[in-house]
Amino acid sequence: MRPHAGDAVGSGGHNDGAGLQTAAGQRGGALVMSGTVQRGTFTLQADLVAAPGEVLAVLGPNGAGKSTLLRALSGLDALSSGSIALGRLIMDDAATDTFVPTARRPVGLVFQNYRLFPHLDVRDNVAYAPRVQGAGRRAARAAADKWLQRLDLTCLATRRPHEISGGQAQKVALARALAAEPALLLLDEPLSALDARTRLDVRAQLRGHLDQFAGPVLIITHDPLEAMIMADRLLVIENGRVVQQGTPAQVAARPATQYVARLVGLNLYRGTLDPATGIVHLTGGGTLSVTYKVEDLPAVTGAGSSMIQVLVGLRPSAITIHTAPPAGASPRNIWKGTITALEQLTDRVRIQVDATPPALVDVTTSAVADLGLRPGIGVWLSAKATETEAYPDPGNQAMPAVQSWQPADQPGPAHDGHRPAA
Repeated sequence: MRPHAGDAVGSGGHNDGAGLQTAAGQRGGALVMSGTVQRGTFTLQADLVAAPGEVLAVLGPNGAGKSTLLRALSGLDALSSGSIALGRLIMDDAATDTFVPTARRPVGLVFQNYRLFPHLDVRDNVAYAPRVQGAGRRAARAAADKWLQRLDLTCLATRRPHEISGGQAQKVALARALAAEPALLLLDEPLSALDARTRLDVRAQLRGHLDQFAGPVLIITHDPLEAMIMADRLLVIENGRVVQQGTPAQVAARPATQYVARLVGLNLYRGTLDPATGIVHLTGGGTLSVTYKVEDLPAVTGAGSSMIQVLVGLRPSAITIHTAPPAGASPRNIWKGTITALEQLTDRVRIQVDATPPALVDVTTSAVADLGLRPGIGVWLSAKATETEAYPDPGNQAMPAVQSWQPADQPGPAHDGHRPAA
């Protein structure tokens, strides 16, 4: 019987040694998932591919499904439909009732709070991973010593978790995950437990260690800066669905949802573009004169189609704010609104304007004083068409299908187990 969400960890099978050897023999290759997970009333539907050596950051708001994805990949929850493969190893396939339980998956997991054993010293915490896989005490400690040395932790080997810092604990947790020689590495909010100063140092070190890992890496995070710096690609989940994926530069340049736009600091508007005039009629009211790439149009138009569903991105710093109607201004986009809030950022002030369309505007602190900007006053906004970018709205198109990744010299997938009967 297949394990279900809410079953005890490891339900559906046990670590019998032979299964571990089979899994070890299938190590290596890309992670490919296409399936759904049902947890109560929540459903996650995810298609993703992570190539060997690639770092994929999974972003999303609270409740989006990031933790559900992590549980499915690690074997804590079974798929309701679809499959998960790691190279030749089929870890979960609902159609064939195949399921590799957590203890037999070649997966290293770094928990958000690290979960080090308080009664063990650093060396034995790291040695725990190979011990679970069946290694003897001497071999496990030898493996632990290797990773302690590689991560510059040898001097901490005899200390207990309460005697080391948060940054050191994060590195110990990573060493423990790597000591199991996994083919896939999962990191759950790896820096969230650290203070701001420590986070900067550990982030750079962690990225360096991940660069040396040969398998795919998934980082679950809510921090856009962490994702942008550490990942080769981003995958964004909202409401249990993958809404966007691409390189950090691609996602930042063309956000697909308001959530992503806010992460990267853009105003984002949905509307219909008239290519003949370059004007977008916005869904929430108002219009914008925009620029767009002609090569984008065939992807969303069809034979005889004249109006195109698009998203329009506009940087807050590209909008000028005025306390009177701008006279003789060259921008083609001018509209009126009311300031509702001001927020001090590091080197600027972000102003929220209720208008049609609404906008976030970035100005200097001196501009706030010079113009007397405050909540409740009326203002005019202006933006050049050349500062905008209109592009196809992926919400009106099917998300690209997952493409399998398989080297030419690698045979087809192999199964490693079946979900045990009740």
